[in-house]
Amino acid sequence: MEYICSRCNKTEDITTHKPVCECGGLWKLNYKGKKFSNKMIEKGHWNMMRYKNFIPIDSEIWEEISLGEGMTPIVRLNKNLLLKMDYLMPTLSFKDRGAAVLIAHCRDIGVKSVVQDSSGNAGNSIAAYSARAGIECEIFVPEGTSEKKIEMIKSHKAEVTTVPGSRDHCAEVCRKKVRTEGKYYASHVYNPFFYEGTKTYIYEIYEELKYIPKNIYVPLGNGTLFIGIVKGLEDLLEAGLIEKMPQIIAVQSENCAPIAEAVQKVAKTPAEISPAKTLAEGIAIGKPKRGPEILDYIYKYGIDVITAPENKILQAKAELAAEGIYIEDTTAATYAAYLKYSQSREDDTESLLPMCGAGLKK
Repeated sequence: MEYICSRCNKTEDITTHKPVCECGGLWKLNYKGKKFSNKMIEKGHWNMMRYKNFIPIDSEIWEEISLGEGMTPIVRLNKNLLLKMDYLMPTLSFKDRGAAVLIAHCRDIGVKSVVQDSSGNAGNSIAAYSARAGIECEIFVPEGTSEKKIEMIKSHKAEVTTVPGSRDHCAEVCRKKVRTEGKYYASHVYNPFFYEGTKTYIYEIYEELKYIPKNIYVPLGNGTLFIGIVKGLEDLLEAGLIEKMPQIIAVQSENCAPIAEAVQKVAKTPAEISPAKTLAEGIAIGKPKRGPEILDYIYKYGIDVITAPENKILQAKAELAAEGIYIEDTTAATYAAYLKYSQSREDDTESLLPMCGAGLKK
C-alpha cells in the first residue's frame, strides 16, 4: 500500500506528512483490499468496524478512537424514495465516516497535531475524532459558518480560526499554514484515507437492502461522499455483487456549480466560476481540488450532474421536517434537486438520497 500522485504517478510511503506530491498533485491510495463479501463482514461490531477487512486501517487503533460511527438506518419515505439517515452519527453528519478512518491513520503514523479547513461538518468530525485520539486540532472556517457548528468544534477543544471571504479562500489560508509550519493536513479533500471511510455508505446500503437502488443521489462540492460512493460501488462490481453501476445523480448548488458547467462543455477540469451566496453552504465549492478526478468518474460511468433550485431549498426542508426528518439546508438542497429532476423526467424508479447533516447545526 502506498500513495500515488494523481498528476505525475510518483509513489510515496503512506507515513509521509506531505499533503501533496512535490509536483502539486493530490495523492491517491494504491490499496488492493480483500474482495467485498457478506461472509467477511465482522458482524460482532455494530459500527463501521464491521467492514474492517475492506479498509486499510489497523483495527486496534480504529477501535480505540471509534465513536460508534456508521450503521445508519434507511427509511422509506414513499414508494419510490429511500433516505439514508447519515445525520444519525456521533457529530450529526456523514463526515464521521471519513474522519474516523483518517484520524485512525494519523494516530497510526504518530501525528500529534492537525489542521483542516471546513464549512463546518468535516471540521466538527475531525475535531471530535482528534480529541478522542489525543491529537491537537485547529479548524479554519469561512465567515458565515453556522454558529452552532463553530460551538460544536470548540466543544471538542479544537482551536477555531474564522477566515473572511469565501470557502475557497478559507482553504487557501489553511493550506498556507500547512506549507509554512509543516502541520499535518487532515483534509477531507486531500487525504485519500477519508474516502476509505465514506465508501462504507455503499457497503451499508447493500448489506441492509441486499441490492443497490437504481438511482443514487449525492451532493457534490469537494466530492467527499461522491468519491466514496463510486469507490464502494466499484468494490461491489468487482465482487460480482451488482451487474452494473446504478444511475448516480450528483447535485450541485445552482449558485456554485463548477462541475455541472464543466460537464455541459465536456471539459476535463472544473469551470471557472464566481460563486454566489447559497443556502447549500456545504457544497459551495468554487474550486474543487479533485475536480479532474470527479469529472473522470462522471464521464466513465455516465453520471448525471444537476443543480438544486435555490428558491426551493427551504420548502424542501420544511416538507421533510413535516415527515419528522429535520435536516440542514445543504441536505435539503439535494431533496429539492431530486423533486425537480424526478418530476421533470416523470421518473418512477426507486431512488436513494443521503440525509447528510442534522438541522440542529444551523
